[in-house]
Amino acid sequence: MIVNMSEKATEQDIAHIIERIREAGYTPHVTRGVERAIVAAVGNGRRHEIEALQVAPGVDNVVAIAQPFKLVSRQVKPERSVIHVGVNVGKVAAVAIGGPRVVVIAGPCSVESREQLISTAHAVKRAGATMLRGGAYKPRTSPYDFQGLGLEALKILREAREETGLPVVTEVMSTEDVDIICEHVDMLQLGARNMQNFALLRRLATVRKPVLLKRGPSATVKEWLLAAEYLLSGGNSQVVLCERGIKTFETEMRNTFDLAAVALARDLSHLPVIADPSHGTGKQSLIAAVSRAAVAVGADGLIIEVHPCPERALSDGAQSLDFAGFEKVMKAIGEPLRRVAVLAGAEAEVA
Repeated sequence: MIVNMSEKATEQDIAHIIERIREAGYTPHVTRGVERAIVAAVGNGRRHEIEALQVAPGVDNVVAIAQPFKLVSRQVKPERSVIHVGVNVGKVAAVAIGGPRVVVIAGPCSVESREQLISTAHAVKRAGATMLRGGAYKPRTSPYDFQGLGLEALKILREAREETGLPVVTEVMSTEDVDIICEHVDMLQLGARNMQNFALLRRLATVRKPVLLKRGPSATVKEWLLAAEYLLSGGNSQVVLCERGIKTFETEMRNTFDLAAVALARDLSHLPVIADPSHGTGKQSLIAAVSRAAVAVGADGLIIEVHPCPERALSDGAQSLDFAGFEKVMKAIGEPLRRVAVLAGAEAEVA
């Protein structure tokens, strides 16, 4: 249930509603907008007591939350959230995801060496990227594939951040690794395979770092947003959603990139949504086009795999761009779309 406070509601009125929500067996969550506050009653309690708050001082109206995800919903927070990654210290500049500008996160699938990552960090920054990605611990389908450098990779990522000023994001796979990863990076990525790892979701809900939540390859948008609900309900509101493609009957691409899901997630939720065209297609040749399409449907950012020499990459080389290829993608993102064809004589009316 949502209690919409009136514009004239006082802090005493809001405090009274919060107290009554707790008495009814719910957990109150307050969202303060420019003109008014919204108090959400989340959980299982005595619904009739919340409905009765319609007549309480300072209350405009009481409505039911239509979706099973409560705190993620735009009913609870109509204004879009802006998530800040990193802090303005030294060379490092904090990055805002969800604002007016498209944020581009770039870097290799996995950190393979200091030389590989540092050179990539400088290259993607020159091309216009605002954050650096790189895997320290890699979930691989085969136990014989490269699994990442672990702590050594985290130290290299930290060095790259200090040298280039780019905030860093890396994937976390286990609850045991959360603390050590938090010491070295600015944002933690919850990969597609772990979208419904509820123990890891609950642990990340307690950290004071932003979380990049990737959609599972077989997950519905509702399941994806409910995974985000675990993070917000546990206390971490710094969440960015990432669409990275889903499994379908298509065999020519690694995944099927779900463009509509980007728009739908933004329609249902106040959280920023970014797109991963690298995993979404698995093909270098499609990354530029899918990046442009994602931005066109409203994506707040992109996360793109870049490697100095993709053919020598220890993981995901087929979907990684080299430095020149990434520069081309960055230039293509800002190019205008094609003009719409109109009948002769009708152009003036369309204009």
